[in-house]
Amino acid sequence: MSKKRPGGESLPSAPSTATGTSPDHEVPAATPAPDPKRWWALAVIALAQLMVILDGTVVNIALPSAQRALGMSDADRQWVITAYTLAFGGLLLLGGRIADLVGRRRTFVIGLAGFAAASALGGAATGPGMLFGARALQGAFAAVLAPSALSLLATTFTDPKERARAFGVYGALAGGGSAVGLIVGGLLTEYLNWRWSLYVNVPIALAALLGAPAFLRDRSSRRGGHLDVPGALLGCGGLVALVYGFSQAEPRGWSSPSVLTPLVAGVVLLTAFVWWQSRAASPLLPLRIVRDRVRAGSLATMGLATIGMFGVFLFLTYYLQVVLGYPPVRTGLAFVPISAGIVVGATQIAARLLPRTAPRTLMSSGMVLAAAGMVLLSSLTVHAQYVTHVLPALLLLGLGMGLTFMPVYATATAGVPAQDAGVASAVLNTVQQMGASLGTVLLNTIATSATGRYLHSHAPGPGADGETLDQGMVHGFSVAYRCSAGVLLIAALVAGLTVWHRTPKHAGNDAPA
Repeated sequence: MSKKRPGGESLPSAPSTATGTSPDHEVPAATPAPDPKRWWALAVIALAQLMVILDGTVVNIALPSAQRALGMSDADRQWVITAYTLAFGGLLLLGGRIADLVGRRRTFVIGLAGFAAASALGGAATGPGMLFGARALQGAFAAVLAPSALSLLATTFTDPKERARAFGVYGALAGGGSAVGLIVGGLLTEYLNWRWSLYVNVPIALAALLGAPAFLRDRSSRRGGHLDVPGALLGCGGLVALVYGFSQAEPRGWSSPSVLTPLVAGVVLLTAFVWWQSRAASPLLPLRIVRDRVRAGSLATMGLATIGMFGVFLFLTYYLQVVLGYPPVRTGLAFVPISAGIVVGATQIAARLLPRTAPRTLMSSGMVLAAAGMVLLSSLTVHAQYVTHVLPALLLLGLGMGLTFMPVYATATAGVPAQDAGVASAVLNTVQQMGASLGTVLLNTIATSATGRYLHSHAPGPGADGETLDQGMVHGFSVAYRCSAGVLLIAALVAGLTVWHRTPKHAGNDAPA
């Protein structure tokens, strides 16, 4: 079924997905027959998603060991993380459009194979430069893999109830993968060595590679076409500049030219990118994708949620290891409750409610729960107990993330024509990545400044004892947690005001998504 633009161009209508749409608004649409292998396809996609998300944190716990083994300086060690985030965040839009042009199953396989090879290269690194290069390659292939995986999921599951279940699994992995990475990283570092935090990706990728040709189906009829080279240069350049500027803000300070220059350049390049996309014949990012109010609201909710949530893993890891003295494995296991909460929230609550509940209800409720968890964390002291103080907060945070991420993924990708599914998925991944980068810098700056003020007022002399240092650190974390709670409440408000009953629709297509 199709509709006509004023100029006569035919627009395909998207398959219906129920996210609170009233039957009165439904327009009959031709729905492709379900793929009999779709649940096996979900397993393959889930493996790839777990690998990409897990890799964002699995290296963190192993970083001190890698630094000692390879002789990295303190100034250079950040590039183990930054090289990955720069390539991943900067190339996502390009990766998504390439997937739309040449086929998502093909780019999915290429991304998997390249990610596995880059991981093996990083695990075998003999020096810092080799490790940095491998991490950059991982990010580049992840930028191809991630939007391909999400768009394959969006086009494979068209039945409302099945779509909700599939996105429940995806949302659980997206939200819980970071916590799983901390657990896996702690186990591998303590019982094997830091190299296995990279080698672990190889068997996961190989398992997904074996299943991809047999179970994945690419429903897009679009092949070939022209890549928007100016748009790719402007968009990717702007995103790389922003991510780099954020990454340098922590060690150099916001007023440093090394921070201000890339941030300003990023804003200028992205402004030029938007201008060019409104005029390009084959734009890298068709602006109709982000003009829809519901989709834009979902993207904003994801960005704010990621900014607010990222402090949990960063600060709580330091709190458990430095203040409470947990070893790496125990630190990783301490995050199990948040992963369990995400799984329950996404697969058992949100996935069951989404077919008959407005997505804004789930998103706003999830963000309020997560904000309550942040408020609990802000009351931690240097002598707090895990079971009575940390555990309840992690359970609330996990449930809140699960309730939010699952409908965000389902709503932000609904109603997008199959030929644009890759770049639409890339936009969502880009927002998530930018939120993580910005959240890390902002919250860490807030926490560091609050700690400095505390120590200045409580230990004005030449030094402070260990107890005072710990109290200052926890005070800084508490201030950052309260700020995170505020950001999450703003996300709840944004979702409530923008993500209404109707699902996103593509351009002039009035059919429900």
